[in-house]
Amino acid sequence: MIKKLSIRNYTLIDELNIEFNSGFSVITGETGAGKSIILGALSLILGQRADLKSLKRTDEKSVIEGLFDISSYHLQSFFEENELDYDAKECILRREILPSGKSRAFINDTPVSVTQLKSLGEQLIDIHSQHQNLLLADSHFQLRVVDTMAGNFSLLSDYQREYRLWRELLREYARLQNENRLGREEEDYLRYQLSQLEEAQLKEGEQEELEVEQQTLQHAEEIKGELAAIQGYLHGEETGVVPLLNAALSKMKSLSRLYPEIDELVGRIESDYIDLKDIASSVDHSQDSLSVDPDRLSWVENRLDIYYSLQQKHRVSTTVELLALRDSFADKLTRIENYDEELSELRRKIEVQERRVSELVGKLSSERRKAADQISRTLTERVKPLGMPNLRFEIEISPRQQYDENGGDIIRFLFSANKNQPLQSVSEVASGGEISRLMLSLKALIAHAMALPSIVFDEVDTGVSGEIADKMAGIMREMAECMQVISITHLPQVASLGQTHYRVYKSDTETSTATHLIKLSEKERIEEIARMLSGSSLTAAALDNARELLKRNDLKDGKK
Repeated sequence: MIKKLSIRNYTLIDELNIEFNSGFSVITGETGAGKSIILGALSLILGQRADLKSLKRTDEKSVIEGLFDISSYHLQSFFEENELDYDAKECILRREILPSGKSRAFINDTPVSVTQLKSLGEQLIDIHSQHQNLLLADSHFQLRVVDTMAGNFSLLSDYQREYRLWRELLREYARLQNENRLGREEEDYLRYQLSQLEEAQLKEGEQEELEVEQQTLQHAEEIKGELAAIQGYLHGEETGVVPLLNAALSKMKSLSRLYPEIDELVGRIESDYIDLKDIASSVDHSQDSLSVDPDRLSWVENRLDIYYSLQQKHRVSTTVELLALRDSFADKLTRIENYDEELSELRRKIEVQERRVSELVGKLSSERRKAADQISRTLTERVKPLGMPNLRFEIEISPRQQYDENGGDIIRFLFSANKNQPLQSVSEVASGGEISRLMLSLKALIAHAMALPSIVFDEVDTGVSGEIADKMAGIMREMAECMQVISITHLPQVASLGQTHYRVYKSDTETSTATHLIKLSEKERIEEIARMLSGSSLTAAALDNARELLKRNDLKDGKK
């Protein structure tokens, strides 16, 4: 429920701070006093569109803030999903309209999107206006009413889970069928490509080895000539490094007997001599093993051509990519061969899941039909006294051709207000006033079946008077036993039933007009209802009538 509403710099309101009570509250005031302005401000913190024209002073921002008691709404999951601070008792919604025209939204002082604000606001307050009466003709609303009265939330949740799983299986089956069709169309192509890659007998790393060998074979003559020259430098009898180094080593060993300090150099020379001798041997081996082999070169080049042509054909640059492509072709062919088996298994799962869905559809339909009969009887009893003695109301339930998220039923509210008038859809035959009374009675029914948000009735009693007004007021007062109800009204019968009474009025200064909302004392309340009874002139008779009306309603409450 809303506990406090604060409005600053909005249309005709400079600053307003008003506290609301639980139970049934009424707001009265002359036409044009600003009741719609207060509703507009309330709509802003419920996520409605902001307008720069609503700023009273264009150089300052407008701020609308509502404090709500949320202890009965179990909203922790909403706060967790949106990563917002959660207080199990209270919540603050705030909307700011800046002079630039931009608006900002906050939940518990944390910036949020307008969508998030609206999502939470819809769970806290329901503003019931003439426009909302159009919902009565909406098939989804009608279905929600029936499910609410049937207590189908758990059953509907189970059904929707199974239905979504069923639809997912059907989508997977269609996808697999399409994949199978496309696979069959390219099967021959895949087999040809795979056989070509398999025949190539590709090996990871072979291409790089062949490219090195190709380079060696192509320059074999040149390499052998250079190796021969290196052999001369290393082995030449007169100029070869190895023989000269060996001669130097012999001289140094002889000298070490006379000059021991040279022993260190002997060791170093010995090490170098061994290394160079080994290098010379390797050069010899390389020269001996290297041959000019045109046949081998031709084979290597042909083998590399296979790699290069396959890479160019498949637009890849490495052997690894070719091998991955080969494996992919093989996997696709294996999958094509297994499609029939997969489709058969999937069909079996779909049949099992469809039976589950059908079973839950049957249960939903059964519960809805039971609830529909009860709703029809109860609503007829409630609405007939509201000026429609010949009312007939029925809920028609017919099967859908295809199941949807809500099951297999089409719901239609059928209505007739006059004798000998056939039952027809509410939207086709009911007048605005009739729909308004139906909607009021429906919400009263629902209020006893589930925790509803606070409800604000915006002149729902327009066009009625006398006994009907009394009964509509009684319905709203009855609803207030299990929820917060606020009614904006012009009728003294409704205003007198309110447990808390507020008045909207305007005041003028030399430069501007301002709207105010105040909570009335007992004396002020008597005077306000007297004005509603007699007009602008406050007569003694009107005051007596107001006291009598309030006293009569107090007695009614006492009898309860």
